[in-house]
Amino acid sequence: MNLSKGFLLALVAALLVLSVVLIQPFLQYVLGAVLLAYVLYPLQVRVEAYTSPMVAALSLVVLAVAGFVAPFVVVFWTVADSAERILQDFDADAMQIELIEARIEDLTGREVDIAGELVGSGREIGTVVFERSTEAFGTITFHLIGIALALFLIYYLLKDGTELLDWFYRTIPLPMDIQRDLYAEINDVMWGVLFGHIFVGIVQGVVAGVGLAVTGVPNAVFWTAVMIVLAMVPLVGAIPVWGGAVVYLYLTGESLLAVGLFVYSVIVVGLTDDYLRPFAVDRYAKLNPAVILLGILGGAYAFGVMGLFFGPVVLGALKATLRVGLENWSQLSEGDIG
Repeated sequence: MNLSKGFLLALVAALLVLSVVLIQPFLQYVLGAVLLAYVLYPLQVRVEAYTSPMVAALSLVVLAVAGFVAPFVVVFWTVADSAERILQDFDADAMQIELIEARIEDLTGREVDIAGELVGSGREIGTVVFERSTEAFGTITFHLIGIALALFLIYYLLKDGTELLDWFYRTIPLPMDIQRDLYAEINDVMWGVLFGHIFVGIVQGVVAGVGLAVTGVPNAVFWTAVMIVLAMVPLVGAIPVWGGAVVYLYLTGESLLAVGLFVYSVIVVGLTDDYLRPFAVDRYAKLNPAVILLGILGGAYAFGVMGLFFGPVVLGALKATLRVGLENWSQLSEGDIG
């Protein structure tokens, strides 16, 4: 390697590191923009047949705000408000804590003080929230900037998506047939994870939340949001929440409602997981549940909330790259890049 090539590689490496540092603070919003642009790109191609790429992209950004961003913000604030009310407006009579304590004492013979423990925990959390209230303005400003950045990224990813794909084809030093095979398999993984875990998780959480609301479980909206997140994790699902709700109804003397919620959750909620998830994962992603679980948990630690989606995609892309690479190794060894 001569000096010029070495300098060029070092410069590229340095710029890559600086680029990562620049992106890192807004990584969640960048990944979210990439995800939404990926979902909307097929519509972009269709709309471009009738209008300019700029108008099509702008229209889809408005659609993204109306269909994804705005509902997410509304749900987020609703859940946050529910959580705050749970902590600040804790009402032992409304929650029937005394009845639960008495029922537990009858069943186990041990006296418990659930109300005291929860009130103490609420006070500790309230103290922490109050101490950090001065950071609220900066946090809100940061998230507003992040949302605006994500919308700009979605617009340009849609508007210049065709040119970006062409650039990838020209830049990546792989034969065109191998690139198409690789991208097709990664595309299947993307849609498999998107449908099999994000969409199914939302459906399962909402369906389970309907059961909580109908049976009168307090703060059903909050627990629905929790179930949506848990439903995206294989082998976990919404069972911890609706199972706890069944126990709560039983301990408060609502045995009939408890049985009804249990039957509804096992049959109706279970169907969404037993049929929709395997269909999407087996048909598109073709990933072992253990690999998906590792991707979700590792992705959450590495990338935050968006890692719930991108973690399995990274492992699926690795699998696709290994398969395509091994199947075409002899062609690559011959140096056929044309």
